Amino acid sequence: MHLTEAAVMLAFAFHLFRRNPSLTRVEIHPDGEHGKRFDIQGWLESQGFALIRREGTTSYGGEYSDGSRELYVSLKPGLGDVVTSTNGVHIVAECKGGIINSKHAGQKSRLRKGLCEAVGLLLSRPIGDEMQFAVVPKTQDTETLSGRMIARCKTSGIGICLVGADGSVFEVGAS
Repeated sequence: MHLTEAAVMLAFAFHLFRRNPSLTRVEIHPDGEHGKRFDIQGWLESQGFALIRREGTTSYGGEYSDGSRELYVSLKPGLGDVVTSTNGVHIVAECKGGIINSKHAGQKSRLRKGLCEAVGLLLSRPIGDEMQFAVVPKTQDTETLSGRMIARCKTSGIGICLVGADGSVFEVGAS
């Protein structure tokens, strides 16, 4: 099973909505390839979100709403994969996808590299007052690696979240 990067972004965006019921707007910034590999608009519609304002040249870019929450899909690079602000705190996540049910060493290695790359991208951001998260698919390998990395990541202000095959999000090291 392949959990695409767009699917990981959407799972984390909805995790943020669930985690903070007062949150009304989240942005995701997929690149063009992500929209080709995952039906972003179809998935959002299946969750009760309707496209209320189209933006850009893709079929899925724009503003979606379910009546009380908004999810903005924009292909603007360099902003982070999932971005929002709540209670004066800016939240940024870097997300990676991958094949989650493979025993193939190369696929497993890609998932581990994805976690390391997401953390590295967050470390390269300017230091500021923001919460940062590296978000990758949940596998035995990413669980093990994130368990080893979480203490150092936390000292740098980075949380790690793992996305299960069902879209559930597990925050590593959360109490």
